[in-house]
Amino acid sequence: MKMSRILLPLLVVVVVGLLSAIFIVDEREKALVLQFGRVVTVKEDPGLAFKIPLIQEVVRYDDRILGREVGPLEVTPLDDRRLVVDAFARYRISDVRQFRQAVGVGGVPAAESRLDSILRAQTREILGSVSSDDILSSDRAALMLRIRNGAIAEARALGLEVIDVRLKRTDLPQANLEATFARMRAEREREAADEVARGEEAAQRVRAQADRTVVELVSEAQREAEIIRGEADAERNAIFAEAFGADEEFFEFYRSLTAYGRALKGSNSSMVLSPDSEFFNYMRSPTGEPSGAAGD
Repeated sequence: MKMSRILLPLLVVVVVGLLSAIFIVDEREKALVLQFGRVVTVKEDPGLAFKIPLIQEVVRYDDRILGREVGPLEVTPLDDRRLVVDAFARYRISDVRQFRQAVGVGGVPAAESRLDSILRAQTREILGSVSSDDILSSDRAALMLRIRNGAIAEARALGLEVIDVRLKRTDLPQANLEATFARMRAEREREAADEVARGEEAAQRVRAQADRTVVELVSEAQREAEIIRGEADAERNAIFAEAFGADEEFFEFYRSLTAYGRALKGSNSSMVLSPDSEFFNYMRSPTGEPSGAAGD
């Protein structure tokens, strides 16, 4: 009876000791066995592991790829056009022993705080060595690669492996937005004014060409009209000359009748001429006296 009272508590102590000496390492994590704060063993393979109860303790760290967002960061490129940049990094704990020695009991929060400082410094250094156009162009991927490569060496001292760095957002500071928009509006207005001026210039050229064409066409038409009129007058004069040569007396008579018709046109025409004027040759009687009144 006395033996059972002694063995039972002893058995409980042994069972509790054995259970506290056994721990399980998950496949998603790595474990450190510490003895009085000093790293004794690193457990990276998943499964059962052992430690000395009460003397040793187990600290676990995530072995998966972790993400870290770097808050808005203002950078000044070579062209002094300030930009606000948001970065995002992917990393993992590659060396848990080095990680523990670097950050101590601060763990992941302390490591991420130091990683933020590294990423901010690298982002300012890399983006400060190029122009804002390079940051906003397709060369942005090469810049992110340079930031990552620069952060890898410094993060290795923390036991971290930087896998990737991305620039999420690249904007102008709020204070510069209005000035930038105003400059953009001014540039667009200048381009519009240039287009209007070029349009007006083209319109002036078209109008001048049209006016020149009109003048040339009118001049050509007038020249041809004058030529035709001259040819017609020449032909008419030739016909008149031929007619005059064929019968001079009839031609004189015809011309006198035409002159009478033009001069005595109307019902109240009056003329004052000498009775013996040649104008009335064909209005006299055969005896030489006028056949009618000389005034009407």
